[in-house]
Amino acid sequence: MTSYFNPEIETMNRGDLDALVEARIKYTVRYAYDNSPFYNKWFKRNNITVSDITTHEDLQELPIITGKSMRSHQPPETEKFEFKCSNWKDIYTIHETSGTSGRPKSFFLTWEDWKRYSEKYARSFTSQGFGPGDRIVVCASYGMNVGANTMTLAAKKMGMTIIPEGKCTFPVRIIQNYEPTGIVASIFKLLRLARRMKSEGLEPQDSSIQRLIAGGESFSEEARKYVEEIWGVNIYNTYGSTEGTMCGECSKKVGLHVPEDMVHLDVYDPLLKEFTEDGECGRIVLTTLLPEGGKTGTLLLNYDTDDTSVVVSRDKCACGRTHMRVLNPQREAETFLVAGSPFNRVDVEAGVFQRENMDYLTGEYEAFIYGNEDEGEVTMRVSMECESINNCDQDLIKENFIKSFFQYKTGLKEAYQDGSFDVLFNFEGPGDLEFYKIKGRPKRIVDRR
Repeated sequence: MTSYFNPEIETMNRGDLDALVEARIKYTVRYAYDNSPFYNKWFKRNNITVSDITTHEDLQELPIITGKSMRSHQPPETEKFEFKCSNWKDIYTIHETSGTSGRPKSFFLTWEDWKRYSEKYARSFTSQGFGPGDRIVVCASYGMNVGANTMTLAAKKMGMTIIPEGKCTFPVRIIQNYEPTGIVASIFKLLRLARRMKSEGLEPQDSSIQRLIAGGESFSEEARKYVEEIWGVNIYNTYGSTEGTMCGECSKKVGLHVPEDMVHLDVYDPLLKEFTEDGECGRIVLTTLLPEGGKTGTLLLNYDTDDTSVVVSRDKCACGRTHMRVLNPQREAETFLVAGSPFNRVDVEAGVFQRENMDYLTGEYEAFIYGNEDEGEVTMRVSMECESINNCDQDLIKENFIKSFFQYKTGLKEAYQDGSFDVLFNFEGPGDLEFYKIKGRPKRIVDRR
């Protein structure tokens, strides 16, 4: 039986949903002009009449805003936080992005923002089969990022219990004692936790876990299937950010539902400088949507997330939800260009996690790109961790990786065949990969060109 957190909104027919979105576009644009120092000047500088922005198409005509735009309009570059658009008395919390691509961006949330953010997660959790009585271990930071706290607030709305670990290095007794029914963590954290449980005599498939949620980074379908096999349960995908995206995959696993009434998502091609058609890949561009009379602490119009995706469908999903679906987003910072052809970290990961390979590998890997196309060959060295270095069918793994990696990449395959691009393989024992020596989240691909 399918259940919804907010059935009236989640199953609204497309015509009514589009009308609701356009009404919120009008209100949000006016709110931006009236309350945001940045947008007030921005509209005037670009000769934009606020009352002219009434539709989805009008919104697409507005300039694109980037993370650089945000950082250049906050201290120390400016005296005040110019994207802040509520009085201090209305600001409930202050947050910062992780700052992986530069100085952290500042975000200000009202209590209304928190309620909207938590509803997005509550819808997602419900679509994945969670409900009253579930107990979820959250392996996400409870610091300046919003994800973990938002999930915790969503649980309150749903009658669920949160076990706020923050990290996935918690003792196995947590699972044995409290019998959680779900875990929120990245694919690799779930993989490592499963290995640790096995080493302590608890098979993941024999635990209380009924479903898992993967978040924090994109992943390959091959990796998901393998981790699902280990745990014996479904893994559902989520995509969230401080900016407010928070999309969730439902139980049908046919794309991530976008909460269209609260966030407007478009896909943009920065090379062509135009928005793409559904089914075409590009960068996710989002706009905060406010209900009539609503307030927000930080508002974004046409914000370039630097993540790429594809709109799968705007048709009604098999789960009954009518909100659009997108593919698992990928970080553009993890996309690399060789011989004029792009590939992403996820493509490398897919090659590693070929099912036959996993009879020998742990799943941990790292890759390094060397060379100069102008001077000759570019080389990618892929290092993989073996369960046992003395019992690892290296030839089989190489063959499976090459077949997977080049399967849909004609340009890269031609470069590989003519010798201008080479892939080298390195196999290490447990704990011997380079990233183990560095603190923080592993950087899976390092471009050393």
